[in-house]
Amino acid sequence: MTEAIAPPGASFLATRKGQLTLVFLLVVALLDFIGIAIVNVSLPTIQRDLHFSQQNLQWVISGYVVTYGGFMLLGGRLADLLGRRVTLVIGTALFGITAVLGGAAPNAGTLVGARLAQGLGAALMTPAALSILTTSFNTGTDRVKALGAWGAMGGMGGVLGVLLGGVISSGPGWRWVLYLNAPLCGVVLIAAYLLISGEAPRRAGLASFDVPGAILGTGGMVLLIYALVKAPDNGWGSGQTIGELAGATALLTALVINELRHPNPVLPLSIFKIKGLAATDLANVLALAGFNSVFFFITLYMQEVLHFSALRAGAAYVPIALIVMVSSIGGSGLVPRVGTRPLIIAGAVIATGGMYWVSRIPLHGSYWSDIFPPMMIMGLGLGLVFVGVQIAGNAGVPPDKAGLAGALITASFQLGVALGLAILSALATARTNSLVATHHALPDALVGGYTRALLGATFFVAAVILIGLRAANTKGEPPGGTSAEIAGVAITVEANDTAGFPALNDEETTLPG
Repeated sequence: MTEAIAPPGASFLATRKGQLTLVFLLVVALLDFIGIAIVNVSLPTIQRDLHFSQQNLQWVISGYVVTYGGFMLLGGRLADLLGRRVTLVIGTALFGITAVLGGAAPNAGTLVGARLAQGLGAALMTPAALSILTTSFNTGTDRVKALGAWGAMGGMGGVLGVLLGGVISSGPGWRWVLYLNAPLCGVVLIAAYLLISGEAPRRAGLASFDVPGAILGTGGMVLLIYALVKAPDNGWGSGQTIGELAGATALLTALVINELRHPNPVLPLSIFKIKGLAATDLANVLALAGFNSVFFFITLYMQEVLHFSALRAGAAYVPIALIVMVSSIGGSGLVPRVGTRPLIIAGAVIATGGMYWVSRIPLHGSYWSDIFPPMMIMGLGLGLVFVGVQIAGNAGVPPDKAGLAGALITASFQLGVALGLAILSALATARTNSLVATHHALPDALVGGYTRALLGATFFVAAVILIGLRAANTKGEPPGGTSAEIAGVAITVEANDTAGFPALNDEETTLPG
């Protein structure tokens, strides 16, 4: 069992095996978090080589997002029932094989099919890896450091993806953006058997598996994310979009009713009784809706308006990746002293300022005066938010629901990406079309659309400040901590526990003996 790697109270992270295990899990996180951004930069080349229509090109990204987000809850629950290692291995193998098939795709249909299957692989792989992390590093200080490192990968993933995508697309070519996954997946598969102990499936849980819940949950999430992805093309007020959103709402409502009645629900609603967990996941949705959209539109601005090459646009993110890394490492070090909630709120405040600044990009802009300073400020805040959210989103979760908790926080990531681009792309397109209709030059119209979208992204992250007040707050283990954080924590906050931020109740974070 992975939970028994270290004796209670001992530091697994202090051992060589613990350090190798963390590195191995961070490789999985890297595969996940760069999966969208690294392909984004290559889209123009992919379109030319495989003769994609403009309408179908989006499915290189959207196909991956739909199956990833749609199957995430099922993947997380399967990790709890089948065993984490076997679920990780199946997901990683599928992820790597489909990446190779996508890289070798002779036509557009093959590439989209490979990306759909790759998203399914990610939906199995990522929650399994995250639950291995939270159950293996089971003392408070170890868990904070490990989850802080995972959160740092989340913060850096989008930035590194753009950088690597630009470098690889300008060098070996876009196919190697996908081929790169294969050796990394090979390393993960070997390390999984060398470092992680297997688990026996929970036969009782499998025997009474909630098939209706799995169908309703997967169908509802797939339809929801599909509706969000297609909304900018179909229009938010179109009958198709309204029908798809209504259908997704009906399926997810039926899921809740089923879960209340089923003896072994695929989504045990009791997990939301953990204080602050739902707010933490919602904060992650809003944060990703804002942050991912900024990277998307700033990349377009650099390439379409400032005429940066893919390589130069990728290189422009190097200092931003470094500040995210520094912020993430520093933020995880602050968690034992101030807790996760102040980190989320402070990071959102800092990032909101940087995002508002970058939303004022001019037509004849300069990287060093108009992009670099505000993006560095945003990166500082981004690192704090992602570390705080990852640690808080897994706090207080018992081991038998660790996969589900990992799925929820990762699903909120994908939902945020889809939601942000759906809304903000529509804003940008409407503004650009309006300016073109009034005889503005195309570059001017593009900038007008980008600035409108970037301002909208600022409001998403500003909302994290308010939602963050209700997010889970944990410091890991108490001062001088020796208790193992295995069974979970009661996530509440003491009146003086928020370093200047308003308290919400008069309880404090506690760890059961």
